Amino acid sequence: MDTLFPDSYETSRARFIRDVELLRPKWHSSRLESYPLKTDPSLSIDYAWAEPRKKENLIIISTGLHGIEGYVGSGILKIFMDEFAPRLNIENTGILLVHAINPWGMKNHRRVNENNVDLNRNFVWDENFDPKLNPDYEQLIPILNPPRPLSNVFLNSMAYYLRFISLYLRIEFSKIRLGMIFGQYRHPQGASFGGQTTQESTQFMRGLLQKTLEEYEQVIHLDLHTGYGPRYQMSFYNSTREPALASELMKRFNYPLIVSGTTSNFYTTTGDIGDYFYQLRDEKYPAKKLFSTCFEFGTFGDSILAQIRIGRAFMMENRMFQFGTKSEAARRAVKNEYEEMYFPVETKWREKAMQDCRQAFEGIFSAYGIFSAVK
Repeated sequence: MDTLFPDSYETSRARFIRDVELLRPKWHSSRLESYPLKTDPSLSIDYAWAEPRKKENLIIISTGLHGIEGYVGSGILKIFMDEFAPRLNIENTGILLVHAINPWGMKNHRRVNENNVDLNRNFVWDENFDPKLNPDYEQLIPILNPPRPLSNVFLNSMAYYLRFISLYLRIEFSKIRLGMIFGQYRHPQGASFGGQTTQESTQFMRGLLQKTLEEYEQVIHLDLHTGYGPRYQMSFYNSTREPALASELMKRFNYPLIVSGTTSNFYTTTGDIGDYFYQLRDEKYPAKKLFSTCFEFGTFGDSILAQIRIGRAFMMENRMFQFGTKSEAARRAVKNEYEEMYFPVETKWREKAMQDCRQAFEGIFSAYGIFSAVK
């Protein structure tokens, strides 16, 4: 199982490049392309195309939008390329696999990019990065963004919990949760910062997504994430623009946990890649068919206590990165918990995550009828 998961960005990238070549016996049209970052040409967004004779269906699997989440994403790409790509109908179904949308974050084991931007809050349709969005975030600044170096983990954790309880006594938890995850566009050193300009990776992906809608009649987009949701059950988190009900899709895909963007338990965000993709389709390619969803592999769990813990891990990691720490013990403790939030080491978690991934692939591709009839 551990062989599925690379230990570095470089190892993951090398395997992805090698595996694209392994697709070639069946996918004669397969090719690898790379987009080196202007800020650091040693880092690149690598993506593989496999084109059919009839451009009817396209499967997109994108990873590493939140850089550190690309390690689990790498394992899922491996499973897809080994087990599912050979079963697809190569006459009318193409593939686009994207490795590490945020290569800097993946290399440095951070969720954000080199500018502290959460790229899944950066896909703003009209590029209006409104600083007035998410007013609830202002009340969270003492909790999430204390502007001081990190020293003692225990004492800083106690301060976090005390401030959280104080805030919880004044406002409802739903507002706290929304403020933490919605995205904000005015505090560059803060958590959930969506940027004040379109980032390089975002701009590149916008062009790539547009190309897919120009060329294919139907697009299935699966964006891979870790962190949110129940620990041992991968969830689909659908866009607010997806019209199908979650209950309908659970039956259609034979999958037990799909969350609709129209339900009260959906965690609402702004600048999301899936929302952007749907709006692009609606505005420019209304005749095309699109299903775009997020595979979310939960780690800490979905209880209130788990969400408080997630906020604490966000705060500690961001504070240490922005303001530093003189304590090596604190650095190790924060790093270990942050890694666990996105890339758990537990064998049971990894096995269940890959089991859920296989079930989801099987259900979606069967429902769309894009497996080859020839075995």
